[in-house]
Amino acid sequence: MTTGPGEEAARPRAFLDLHCHTAASFDSRSRPRDVVRAAFERGLTHLAITDHDRIEGALEAQALAPPGLVVLVGEEIRTREGDLIGLFLRAAVPPGLSAREAIAAVREQGGLVGIPHPFDRWRGSLGRRAWLRDLAPLVDWVEVHNARALFRANARAAAFAAEHGLPGVAVSDAHTLLEVGVASTVVDGDPSTPDGLRAALRTASLVTGRGSLVARLATPIAKGLNWWQGNRRRRPGRGGPEPTDDG
Repeated sequence: MTTGPGEEAARPRAFLDLHCHTAASFDSRSRPRDVVRAAFERGLTHLAITDHDRIEGALEAQALAPPGLVVLVGEEIRTREGDLIGLFLRAAVPPGLSAREAIAAVREQGGLVGIPHPFDRWRGSLGRRAWLRDLAPLVDWVEVHNARALFRANARAAAFAAEHGLPGVAVSDAHTLLEVGVASTVVDGDPSTPDGLRAALRTASLVTGRGSLVARLATPIAKGLNWWQGNRRRRPGRGGPEPTDDG
């Protein structure tokens, strides 16, 4: 059945940022209430909170989100091969699993999986290993524009997504309030559910802003303050802190 012009125009449009951090992450000081306010004020309709190896901040943000902003509960998962994004989670996926095990854990919850900053050599990125190609059939999207990625990392990610027929998204990877929504993805449809997001990503267009140098310089300060206050990266298999050099 074909869709008429009036029906096409009536389809809802959504504005997504699928990678954002709060103070629940070891490397951010942004309170969930402030993050959702910034997202709403900047016109986002959907915001994925993807703190490192935990979902407490996402659950708090979801409870505090104003009408008109849908918060997706997610996690940036540290696997043995590199980082993954899981969305639509009910429980945190522990760090230290293999990438395939982490993907299976997300799928068991009915969630979706994305590959963050795959070729950014300065972070825990999957693209630094040969196994990235083997994981391509198992994921739902690739970050082809990460506002914090350096050098040619985004161009390589876009080429990888195109080669494997995967949807590409633009994300802020915000660790500060200044960055929330600076890069985003615009889709048709309602991406509030796993099936809805998977379908909507086929219509994606990208807003490719960049995070400021000031915002990036705030990250090591946030790490130091959080470390001093006991908010440290979780150690695989133990739930405790793990030293790290990436955000």
